Amino acid sequence: MADTQVAIVTGGSRGIGRAVAERLARNGVAVVVNYFGSVEAANEVSTAALEAGGQAMAVRANVTDPAQVTALFDEAHARFGGIDIVVASAGVLRTARIAEASELAPANRIGQPADVADAVSLIVSRDGAWINGQVLRVNGGAA
Repeated sequence: MADTQVAIVTGGSRGIGRAVAERLARNGVAVVVNYFGSVEAANEVSTAALEAGGQAMAVRANVTDPAQVTALFDEAHARFGGIDIVVASAGVLRTARIAEASELAPANRIGQPADVADAVSLIVSRDGAWINGQVLRVNGGAA
């Protein structure tokens, strides 16, 4: 397992987090699916990762609570022996911002979770090894 990367994906049970967790699992990354609300949704993501031949586990933690974040990292470390990647995708996007963002993008659409998952996949892969300390705007070319 030493060659296997380990990722914690916050908000990994839905939306962008789910797409990222599933994509990383398909790439062979062991995924810790962080969730706060629905254990069923988190278990669906973990099951999909396992069925794709990957490794995964669901861990409940409120990322606004430092003690729960510490427990999340401790659990990931105990199960997989380390942590290589952290994708912070927990959050809320307001409906008004979605409409505004879709009008600004050259493709005249809002990015989809898979669009972000593809970008994350590149950055954490060997192909993205020289991309360090950058802010990557996954926005379809919007200014």
